[in-house]
Amino acid sequence: MKNEVIYLVAGGPLSDLPQNLLKSTPDVRWVGVDRGVYTLLKNGITPEQGFGDFDSVSPSEREWMETHNLSFNVYPSEKDHTDLELALDWAIDQQPKEIILFGVTGGRLDHSWMNVQMLIKGLKAGVSVKLEDRQNRLQLKSPGHYSIKKEARYPYASFLSFTPEVQGLTLEGFKFPLTDKVLEWGSSLCISNELVEENGSYSFTEGILMVVRSSDAEQQE
Repeated sequence: MKNEVIYLVAGGPLSDLPQNLLKSTPDVRWVGVDRGVYTLLKNGITPEQGFGDFDSVSPSEREWMETHNLSFNVYPSEKDHTDLELALDWAIDQQPKEIILFGVTGGRLDHSWMNVQMLIKGLKAGVSVKLEDRQNRLQLKSPGHYSIKKEARYPYASFLSFTPEVQGLTLEGFKFPLTDKVLEWGSSLCISNELVEENGSYSFTEGILMVVRSSDAEQQE
């Protein structure tokens, strides 16, 4: 697996992007999806690839985008897969160390929830895929034992069952520890937990677990 990170930026509301994401240019591979291409270019970042039907940009914006030296992957508006899914499939095929999705929440709930579900693609392919916005970072985990660190940016840690059940869930180093619990769909048992140690851990034996690190809005200002 290549030791690379891909930032995949879609066209969600700019207000939902993490602070300073576009003010710094870390050593990552940038990819734009639909209006996300425009967002990156306007902030001085030329993405390696651009994906989409580009129905969310105006004709003048599209013309301006095409003046840049950029590889566009253009698709029809009516298709079986979203622009984001096509871009994510391409990114997974690169076999990077990690893929982080930005600009994929906010707006329509059907799109936001579908984008969360898409994290399963990374789990199946053995590539770390995370979703990140201004207040949250989400990822899916398969059974195992994992370390977790306290983060000022994301003081809360929530655990949700992505499958009907997650079995054997154990949390250590948390304000509300657990030992060998079953977490089911619809249960709020593991919402808004907090680490009391600098380092903690979580483990489980069956199912797929969604791990959400988050903060309140005022903590992100």
